[in-house]
Amino acid sequence: MDKEPHIIPDVAVKGIATGLVMMAAFTLIWAGIAFGGLHATNYWFVLLVFPIFSALFLVNAVKLFRVAKYFPKLTSEADIAERKKIGKWFGIIFGAEGLGIFIGINLVVNLGHPDLAIPVMALVVGLHFFPLAKVFKRTVDYYLATWSTVIATLAIVFVLNKTMTEPNAMAFVGIGIAIATSCYGVYMVVRGRGIEMPVLC
Repeated sequence: MDKEPHIIPDVAVKGIATGLVMMAAFTLIWAGIAFGGLHATNYWFVLLVFPIFSALFLVNAVKLFRVAKYFPKLTSEADIAERKKIGKWFGIIFGAEGLGIFIGINLVVNLGHPDLAIPVMALVVGLHFFPLAKVFKRTVDYYLATWSTVIATLAIVFVLNKTMTEPNAMAFVGIGIAIATSCYGVYMVVRGRGIEMPVLC
C-alpha cells in the first residue's frame, strides 16, 4: 500500500519564502560590512558571490509565494495554536536580538572600543540562532549558531590583541556571517524545492 505524500500547509511554504527573503537581505548586509573593510584592497571582488546568492534566494522566494496558494490552510486548532506559539517566540527572540545588539554596541563604545562594534553585533546574531534552533526544531540552526559565534569571538580576540585592524575585522566578520546566511539560504532553497505539490482536483 502506497503511503500518502505529506502535504505541508500554505503557512509553512510562505514561512520558507519569508526566510529566503530575510537571508537575501542579511547576506547583502553582511557582504556590505565586509566591503567596508575590503574596499581599499584588491580583494573586494570576492564579495560578488554574495549578491548572486541573494538573487537566487529572492527568485526562489517569489516562486514559493506563488505556489503557496495551492497548498491547504491550517484547520486543526492544535496546528494553529502551535504556529502562533512559534510566531510569538520568533518575535521575542528577534526583539531580544535587536536589544542585545543595541546594548552590546553601546557597551563597547562606552568602554572605548568602538572597533568591536561589528564583532559584538555578529556575536549577538550568532547567539540568537541557538534559541531559534529549539523553537523551529532545526539542527542546522545549531551549526550556524556555532559557526557565527566562533567567527565573532575570534574577531573580538584578534582586535583586542591587535592581531587585526578594524577594517580587517569588518572583512573577517562580514564574510564569515555572510557565509552563514548564504548556507542558511541554500538550506531553505533545498527545502523549498523538495516540497511536494498537492494534487489539484
